[in-house]
This record gives sequence, structure tokens and C-alpha cells, in this order.
Amino acid sequence: MQSEYVKKILKSKVYDVAVETPLEFATNLSQRLDNQVFLKREDMQSIFSFKIRGAYNKMASLSAQERARGVVAASAGNHAQGVALAAQKLGVVATIVMPTTTPSIKVMSVRARGVDVVLHGDTFDQAYQHSQTIVAERNAIFVHPYDDPEVIAGQGTVGMEIVQQHTAPLYAIFIPVGGGGLIAGVATYVKYLFPEVKIIGVEAEDSASLAAALASGTRATLDSVGIFADGVAVEQVGAENYKLLKDNAVDAVVTATTDEICAAVKDIFDDTRTLSEPAGALAVAGMKKYVEQHDLHGKRLVPIVTGANVNFDRLKHIAERTELGEGREAILAVTIPEKPGSFLDFCNRLGKRNIREFNYRYALEDQAHIFVGVQFQHRDQELLPLVEDLEQAGYRVHDMSDNEMAKLHIRHMVGGRSPKVTDELLFRFQFPERPGALMDFLAALGPKWNISLFHYRNHGSAYGRVLAGLQAGEAQKAEVITCLEQLGYRFWEETQNPAYQLFL
Repeated sequence: MQSEYVKKILKSKVYDVAVETPLEFATNLSQRLDNQVFLKREDMQSIFSFKIRGAYNKMASLSAQERARGVVAASAGNHAQGVALAAQKLGVVATIVMPTTTPSIKVMSVRARGVDVVLHGDTFDQAYQHSQTIVAERNAIFVHPYDDPEVIAGQGTVGMEIVQQHTAPLYAIFIPVGGGGLIAGVATYVKYLFPEVKIIGVEAEDSASLAAALASGTRATLDSVGIFADGVAVEQVGAENYKLLKDNAVDAVVTATTDEICAAVKDIFDDTRTLSEPAGALAVAGMKKYVEQHDLHGKRLVPIVTGANVNFDRLKHIAERTELGEGREAILAVTIPEKPGSFLDFCNRLGKRNIREFNYRYALEDQAHIFVGVQFQHRDQELLPLVEDLEQAGYRVHDMSDNEMAKLHIRHMVGGRSPKVTDELLFRFQFPERPGALMDFLAALGPKWNISLFHYRNHGSAYGRVLAGLQAGEAQKAEVITCLEQLGYRFWEETQNPAYQLFL
């Protein structure tokens, strides 16, 4: 099977529309990591993503009779643009189903190619199901985003280019993983010719479907996926992809957090002055973690930068999380005595460290709470001595650096609890970014329980983040949770979160 795929990759027709993207030496990353890092710049394709390769190769492989039936695809972004460009180039009628939560910039860029765009559902899975209905009604050809031999072969040309462009021995290629089309194609080609080159898959920590599949020996389906790196937010790795990957084609799978991905976006910017989308920077994030875990030095490493279709309004969120992901910032909640001079004493103990943010809140007559972001050169080495010094001085310290609620909401809304608010339950939500989402929430909960706190943030993605307090109390918590589960929005209870207890 491996040799047959290599033949498919060699015969691929991607270069009718795709370009051979450069393999660029990353000076800053190489110096920092003490390895030779080469970025495979798939963000430089005409649609700013590698997805054009697989989409075009699939559609170019269709017979004249099949093309006449038209094609259908489901996508929230890069695959949609690849199918649209291929349809335009080949003169094929195309319909693309996109979730209603898809940012308008992506919808407009797809429509600009002359294809029919159908908006349906809040999620990719809902859009996918609707696309299958259209396929059945029209007897059209479905162009799968990753689980298709021709798509896999098209993506495999990325691996073919890497080994042609860099003739010296490579140690490892780092490949972002969603459904598995790119890694299946690249791994199949590279391992056939150079089995000694390590293939390292990189997944978002909250969307690690390949890691789950390899660990369990079957294509496990995740209960839910994170949406920050939306280009790889897939619940289950593709069937054909898994068949190619399960038998030692992948040497390791690394997962990266949202903060680590944000730091990788900045790393790529520092070396190239271009902005990657979160999924596009995932391989760099995984490479950095792998290098640290295995103490690598002097190796030739290639992370694939897969796309640059990032919404401009998401950049603020990326920027504020970068220092945390790089290990150069810690968020601390510190309780100090409410007396003259204590605030000055606290600041003196921080010394000359750079303070990225500072929120002070009077809490009780004898104490106050401070929410502070402190910058370090090496957080792992410097944070513990600072915390110990503060605790020895009598301050109570909570490290909030890994507290998602604190990073998403608390830092923007430090205020304090109203004395009139009692029996409050706190929940964190992901709201679909579509008209009516808020009204659905209020209609489900508002008549039953008073909403005592509400904070909403949009990050330029398909989902907004909401923090909401309900005056219900422990006795009614089971009823509240049942109601929230019926509503269908992803949620977490945060009532016992120390950030809430201290600041709200």
C-alpha cells in the first residue's frame, strides 16, 4: 500500500494550481533551540494553506462524467477555499456547506471564487451532515477534506518537496494533525524513502484524536474538541488516514496548549514577519516541546507551517497569551493586608521585574486581593523563589497561570461580589457566534434563575467565551446542569475556582 501511495504522490496534479513553497531557515528559532530549524512555508500558497493540494488533486482525478455531476464539500475554512479554487480552475459546479458560525471573511473569500455557499448548523459536523443530504439529492461527488486517497496523495507532495529541497539528512518533520490528511501523505512518502527520518504529529491538546487512536488501537471519537486551533478541530482521525499511520508511520505525537500555540505564532512572526493561523503554527509549538522533552541539540528539524488564514480580531487574544505560552509570564493572585504601606511593600518584593498588568481590589476590612501578571526571563526557575518570598512575608499566593477562567475572563473584570448576591453558581460557556445564541441562552435560563454575572468575549473565532453567574445555590445545581445540557452549549462549572472566590 505504501508504494502505491508513493506512485500516487509522484503522479499528483497539484502543480496545476499549487506552488512549490520554500523551505526557509529560521534564524531566531534555530539559535534559541540550538538546532537547525527549517520552516516549510505552506502559508505561501495562493489560498494561504496547503489544502489546495489535496482538494485540486481529488477534483482533477475525476472523470468528465463525474465532474459534470458537480461537487459538494463541507468546511469552515481552508478546505472550502481549496475546493472553490479548484472548481474555478476546472470549470466544475461546486456547493460548499459552511457552519453559520464561520467568520464572514472566510465566507466572502469562498463566494468570490464563484461557488454556491450554503450556511448550515453551528458546527462542522452539522454542516457535514447537511452536505451529505445535498450529495444524495443531486448525485454529486463529495470532496472530503482529509479522508480520501487522492486528497492524501495531494497533501503528500509537501513531503516530496521537503526531501527534495533539503538533501542533507533530516532528523524530524513536525506535522499538525486534524483529520490526518497531511500527516498521512507526508509520512507515507518520507518513510518509504527515508525511514530514519522521524515523523512527529502535533495536535492541539483539546483535539488530540490521533493520539487517542494510537493509544487505544482504534479510531476513538473525542467527546468534544477545542476550537482555538479551528483548522485541526476534528473529533476523529480519518479511516484511510489511520490505516496509513497506525503501523509505525508516526514516531510520536506531541500535544500543545493554547498558550504554546500563541507563542509559536509569535515565533514564526519573529523569523518571517508573517502571521500564522493557530493551526498553522501548531507544528512549531510541538517542535519546541519535543526539543525540550528530548534535550535535542544540533539536529535538522522541519515544522510545516500550514496556513495563514487568521482573523485580524483574533490577534489580540493571541498576543495576550503569548508570554504565558513562552514561559515568560505568570499570573498570580495575592492576598495582602489592608493597611497603610502593605501595597508598597508588596510592590517592593516584586523588585524590578516587568509587570504586564496589575489589578487591585479592596476585599474586606483587613485584606485586599491583587491580580498581577509578572514577566520573567525563565519562569520555571524564577517563579518558585518569588512565590516562596511572598509567602514568607505572610501573603497568600495562588498561581493562576494555568487557570483558563482567570486568563479568559477574570483579568478583564476584577471587581468584587455584590453583598446582595447570594447562592451563586458560576459557569463558563462556549457560545456559537451566530444570531440568536444569546437569546437561546436567556430563554432557557432567564425565567428560572436570576443571572447575577455575565461577561462575554469574542476572539475572532466561531465561538465566543461567556462567564455567567446564576442565583441558584447547591440545592438547585442538578436542575441547572440538566437545563444547560439540554441547551447544548459546551460549559464548565467554575463555582469553586479560586479566581472567582478571590475576585468576583
